[in-house]
Parts: sequence; C-alpha cells; structure tokens
Amino acid sequence: MSDPALFTIKRLQAGDVKGAARWDAFLDGHAGASFFHLSGWQGLIREVFRHDTYFLYAETPGGDLLGVLPLAHIASWLFGKSLTGLPFGAYGGVVARDASVADALEREASRLARELAVDYLELRNQQCRHADWPTQALYVTFKLGIPAVLDDKMLCIPQKRRNMVRKAQKLGLRAVVDDSVEHFYPVFSENARNHGTPVLPQRYFHALKKVFGERCEILSIHDSEGRCVSSILCFYFKHEVLAYYAGESRVARNTAANDLKYWSVMKRAAERGCTVFDLGRSKKGTGSFEFKRLWGFEPQQLHYQYDLITRDSIPQNNPMNKKYHLFIEGWKRLPLPVAELIGPMLVRNLG
Repeated sequence: MSDPALFTIKRLQAGDVKGAARWDAFLDGHAGASFFHLSGWQGLIREVFRHDTYFLYAETPGGDLLGVLPLAHIASWLFGKSLTGLPFGAYGGVVARDASVADALEREASRLARELAVDYLELRNQQCRHADWPTQALYVTFKLGIPAVLDDKMLCIPQKRRNMVRKAQKLGLRAVVDDSVEHFYPVFSENARNHGTPVLPQRYFHALKKVFGERCEILSIHDSEGRCVSSILCFYFKHEVLAYYAGESRVARNTAANDLKYWSVMKRAAERGCTVFDLGRSKKGTGSFEFKRLWGFEPQQLHYQYDLITRDSIPQNNPMNKKYHLFIEGWKRLPLPVAELIGPMLVRNLG
C-alpha cells in the first residue's frame, strides 16, 4: 500500500504533451485501464462538447505516476450537473497501483464535485468498488477471446451466424477496412434516429480519428454497387478491439450486413494482433443485448457508481426511463436532417 504522505494528487494541464505521454504510458502497464482512460479524451471532450475536464493523477516526489482518474463536468439545464468519469465512454473510474492511491483519487473527485456544486459524481466502473455507493446495474458489456483460427469455415461462431455471414457474401456485400467518416456517418445517424436516440455530431467522429489515429478505425459493409449500408467505428487498445459506434441503413436489414460486419471486425482485429473482442455495452433487454448474446458473447455486469451530492437517487437519463417514451417515439419520426441538426445539442448534455 502506498503511503498517502508520499504522493500528491495533481491535474493534467491542457497542452502538457509530456504529461499526456506519461499518463498514457502508465495506462499501458495496468490491466484495469481502458481506451476511455487515454489522455486524448481531455482535449477532445473540451473542444467538441465544450465541457470542462479534470484529469486527476497521483504522483510521487520523484515524478512516478501511481494512478489516474479522468473526469468531465457536464452542466445541463435539461439533465442536471454532474462530474463523470467519463462521459461518452462505456468504462471509466480510477486506475491505480494500489487501493490507497485509488481511494485518494476518488476522495479528490468527491471534493471537486462539491466544489463545482454538481448534483452527483458518477464513476463508470467495470468492477464494483464501493459496496455502500448507489450503483446502477442497467448496463452490461460483452467480451470474448478471439479464436486462433478464423477461416472460411467460421466454426468459431454459432451456426446461425455463419449462415447469415454467407448470406451477406452471396448478396455481394463486402467489408471495407479504414473507411471514411463520410461513409460511416449517414448510416450511423439514420440508425440513431430510427431508435429514437439523439445523434452525435459528425465533427466528433472526425475528432476521434484525428486524436487517436490508428487506434480508431472504421470498417464498413458496402453492397454490390459500392454503397455503404452498414458501418462501425472501432477502438484499439493494447490487445483488445472495442466495436463501439455502429449503424446500418434500412436497406441493409434483410441482407445480414450486421453479421458480416462483426465477423469482419473479428478478422481485422486478429490481423492487428488482438486477442479480445469487446462488443461494448448494452442495456439489458434491448435488441442490441440479444444480438450480442446470439453471437456467443456472455454479458458482464458494469457497475456505474455514484456519490450523490444534491440528489437522493440515481439519475435515469436513459431511454429505459418511461418519462422519455413519447419523446423517443416522436424523435423516430423526425426528418433525418432535422435530427442531425438538433441531436448534437441534446446529446452533448447526456454524455
């Protein structure tokens, strides 16, 4: 255990290139780290969504990093004020060398949340850290080891999924690696609107590609005429691929494009040396949840934990909340250009 007297909690400053490099190097050596802990999110969230960021780290007098905790401050008149680690990410929370460092970083986060006068602090933990903190059990994640053999027989995936992949191939669909945001965004935004979800701005995806470079890759499914009918943006971190932002057009519904897409991502990830396929988070009881289970992935509970400051209950700013039902149904009927115009103004406040 680290002696709290022998380290200091500091903040990563904007534009501190050396500090960001040290931050990311620390993450490379810790199993609890995720793509959403990377330093690049600090400037990206601030510049695209205009939220203040507070990237906390613990440092010894000799300059060694012992732990990190990235946070962003959302102040919304619609959904309240929060300090979250990390908005727009499936995972977050503290990454530390030992429990005393983790506790110190979380104490500083709670102190900062009160200083900022937010309603609550939210930490998106993959593992439960505090038995006495209110915990949201709405989300699960899906991870699977990538098989050593990924050939045309596709014996490593369920038979029905093999049949669907072959159907897509017979229809002339093909995977395009390292596709463009311009191909990805129309199918992503259409899919979001069809599900009643406010869409993220296109510039956000350009920023992801710019900030994270080869760690952020788009894979699309094109039909026989070269049109993008389904697409997915993946994050690469250490030995894992995280299939995160996805969408498909209505014309792809009966073509099995989704199955070909995920099979192609698995093969691409294997080519890049990955050993774990992460299908990202889903809410229990949704179509996305069931699709991932059909692929043979088992759900793993996520633990979003809260330090409630002015609230007396966990916020429910998600589509499962019945009070948003009429809004969601109305959103599905919006013309796509209108949804793309209004959506970014709403979704920035949700995180």
